[in-house]
Amino acid sequence: QLDPENTGFIGVETFASLVHSHELPLDPAKLDMLVALAQGNDEGQVCYQELVDLISSKRSSSFKRAIANGQRALPRDVLLDETGLGIYKRFVRYVAYEILPCEMDRRWYFYQHRTCPPPVFMAAVTLTQIIVFLCYGARLNKWVLQTYHPEYMKSPLVYHPGHRARAWRFLTYMFMHVGLEQLGFNALLQLMIGVPLEMVHGILRISFLYLAGVLAGSLTVSITDMRAPLVGGSGGVYALCSAHLANVVMNWAGMRCPYKLLRMVLALVCMSSEVGRAVWLRFSPPLPASGPQPSFMAHLAGAIVGISMGLTILRSYEESLQDQCGWWVLLLSYGTFLLFAVFWNIFAYDLL
Repeated sequence: QLDPENTGFIGVETFASLVHSHELPLDPAKLDMLVALAQGNDEGQVCYQELVDLISSKRSSSFKRAIANGQRALPRDVLLDETGLGIYKRFVRYVAYEILPCEMDRRWYFYQHRTCPPPVFMAAVTLTQIIVFLCYGARLNKWVLQTYHPEYMKSPLVYHPGHRARAWRFLTYMFMHVGLEQLGFNALLQLMIGVPLEMVHGILRISFLYLAGVLAGSLTVSITDMRAPLVGGSGGVYALCSAHLANVVMNWAGMRCPYKLLRMVLALVCMSSEVGRAVWLRFSPPLPASGPQPSFMAHLAGAIVGISMGLTILRSYEESLQDQCGWWVLLLSYGTFLLFAVFWNIFAYDLL
């Protein structure tokens, strides 16, 4: 009746009168967004498909632009003003302000957030790392500098250039750690940064970013530090942290997390200290060892992956990565690096 020519569009005034004259069972937040979408349309029309996308919790880039360029701001445009929230909803709001730089994105995430699926990837990885560490600690009766124990490096999980033919080691080394300090640092960052990122961006994006950092770490070590073993999940951790920190810097004015400058400085100091400690253990070990100590190159490789590929992932909240040219360029670059590293591990060791 409202669109007799079946064009897929109706006028703004018609749409507004329809919304206000009918008691539609709509979420109040979505109703606010619908009205803002109607008033922000340059052609004075509302697209049926955008209406369907909003009702089904799918947001297109055109809808985002319509809201951002609308003739009025969304009502209650400060999410912190929401009162009467339960503990979990307050935590979701906290995550929104920690991760997202735009108030519209924060409100959209807050209202459409669902508890299923939960952020299980980072929690599962951290729990597995703790269990593996406890098993080896109890077995070797050693809880610090475990790599100095001769039996530790015989683990089938540790990456070592001499065992590069066993391809699973390029990933499974992330479950092994030098000692309590490294495990505690990685576990803390994975839970404090990785879990909120997974809640906002989903398990697929964050697991891909984390594993890309882990794989880049082992392959970089195989090229640049050809005799050193590798343990710890620092490649994945630094991919997450560097991507998040870069996203905060790029959107500094829009971020509303408290004490952001102090927290940024503390994060950089902690990460730099961890890298310095890894360099020290690699070249000036405190105890005599039977072989080279674990490499630190995974930290740097993970940071590079996070700043490049990770920043693209985190800046495109709820928008398809496949529609972005920059994403394909970075993915091609990463694929080229993987291909080069694979051939290096096949041929370069024998040649050199």
